[in-house]
This record gives sequence, C-alpha cells and structure tokens, in this order.
Amino acid sequence: MKTSWRSASLVASAAAVMALTTACGQDSPPAASQNVGATAAPGGYGNIGAGSGTGGTGASPSAPAAPSASSPSNPAGKLSVSTAENVGKVVTDSLGLTLYRFDQDTEEPPKSNCDGDCAKTWPPVPADDSEAGEGIDKALLGSVTRADGTKQLTVGGWPAYRYAKDVNAGDVKGQGVGGKWYALAPDGKKAQGGAAGGGEAAQAGLSTRKDPKLGEIVVDKNGMTVYRFKKDEAWPKPVSNCSGECLKKWPLVEPVDFADTKGIQEKGYMVFDRTDGKGKQQTINCSPIYTFAGDKAPGDTNGQGVGGTWYAVRPDGKLVGASE
Repeated sequence: MKTSWRSASLVASAAAVMALTTACGQDSPPAASQNVGATAAPGGYGNIGAGSGTGGTGASPSAPAAPSASSPSNPAGKLSVSTAENVGKVVTDSLGLTLYRFDQDTEEPPKSNCDGDCAKTWPPVPADDSEAGEGIDKALLGSVTRADGTKQLTVGGWPAYRYAKDVNAGDVKGQGVGGKWYALAPDGKKAQGGAAGGGEAAQAGLSTRKDPKLGEIVVDKNGMTVYRFKKDEAWPKPVSNCSGECLKKWPLVEPVDFADTKGIQEKGYMVFDRTDGKGKQQTINCSPIYTFAGDKAPGDTNGQGVGGTWYAVRPDGKLVGASE
C-alpha cells in the first residue's frame, strides 16, 4: 500500500509539473529539466548571526550540569542513545550532551562547513577518544579532517557538533535552529521529532502563516520564512542569480512535492535544475525560492527587504512589500 501511494504521488507530481510549465512561458512541456544561469553578481545578502534555539530539555530538574559544551577540547568518550522529549532518539556523548549535524555539511565525502564564529556556537566534537556505546553501531563512526587540521567525529558520515547553549545532560536546545541544525539520530540521520521548542505536529513541506507585519507569507517545513530574490527571473523559465557566497546566506529551497504543501498556489509550482552544481530548486509561480541564514527561529523575518532585493513570498508567489 505504501509503495502504491508513493508511486501514485510521483506520477501525479510529474503530471502536474508537465502541465504547469506552460505557465512559465512554454508552449509545450520541456523534455526533462530546465537549465538556469547563475551569472549575475548577487547583492544585499544580509548579515548572519549565530543560532539562538529556544528548545526545551529532556533532563530532569535535578540532572547535574555538564562541563561547558563550548570547550573544543572536550572528548566525546563513550557515545550512547538517549530519548529526548519531542525529538526522539538522539546520540549523546559521555556527559549526556546531545550531538548535532549541520545541513550545509556533506556526508559523501564528509566535510564540515562550520568554522570561525559558527564553530564557537557549534563546537566540533573531537574524533579522538570516541567509542560506540550501547545503541551505537561502531561502523557508523568515523572522522573528518577540518580546515585547521584537527579531526572531527562523524556519525554516518556527518560531522558531529555540540551546541554551546546545551549546558545540562539531555538539553536539545539546538534542535531545528535556523532550519539547518538537527540532533543526530543513531543512524546519522536527522532526529525529526520536532524543532526547537518541540511539541507541535509536523507541518507541510511548504505552507503559510499570518505574520503580524507582513500578512500571509510562505514558510518551509520548519516554519522558517521563504524569500525571493528580485534579481532572479521567472519568465520564460526560472533563472537563479544567487550562487556561491550568496547561497550560503540564502540557502535554496529544495524540491517539495505539491502534495506536501498547504495553501500554496498550484499554478507555476515547479522544480528546475540549476547549472552551478547545486541541484534542483523549488519555485512558486515559477520564481526560485530561498530561506535566510540570518533567520534563527520560526517566525523570524530578518531577510525582509535586505539590500532592496530580498522579500518574503505570498502564497501566489508575489513579493511582499515590493513591486515585481
């Protein structure tokens, strides 16, 4: 039954994309995918601060305080599996501190993209002196050499971090921060039980929310605000002019099946292939969409109006507070 549902969903999604491409100025559906340029000099990226998760803790009030997670020299020791409220099973170090992974890292090959101030907020877990405890498959443990030459622990290929604001055993305050940081599940995947603060039911891949200042705007599955770049193009086909350093500050929204959306306009809802090696990107009304690394928690709209080129998105794909 599960396989049939997925197959039906994929067929329906493919048909929807084929039918909707005419809304982007095409007289007939493309053969497979569309290429886009990434040549214009992006501007107005905005500043990015460190994460500031507001999640709760799974530890009891009497749990002893652990040594500061911000110390990069803290060894991981024997890893184990703990169950965090609203998050599920997570990997913890010998002190009971939760380990995290970063969406902007890679697992094949393992690579860390968190340095400088990022590494102060999210201290890398040293690979030395780490071992698999109960519930951890030792075959999933490894290491990656960081830019400074130190060895960082990996779980399932993903570099492991602690969060500086987790001070007690069982804290999971880093879960969902910025829509990019998640507790490590025992298999190296994301612990997806909830974002920072947890407790809410999972929401659609793309949906809308009422912002007190901006009105109805689009948000992703983590509740993070979705934006458009005025220098991009939608007609006659999507073209993203945000690449390189721009994408670090304005991460692209990856494809989301239309069946996994709520309140989003169907016309012009399509995916396109980028030409800068960053894969596929989602559009709304044929316009490429992004999130902002400067938004640290669901509800943040720090990217609104940045550089006079970045704006939140309405359910029909129109810009909020700016003309097309």
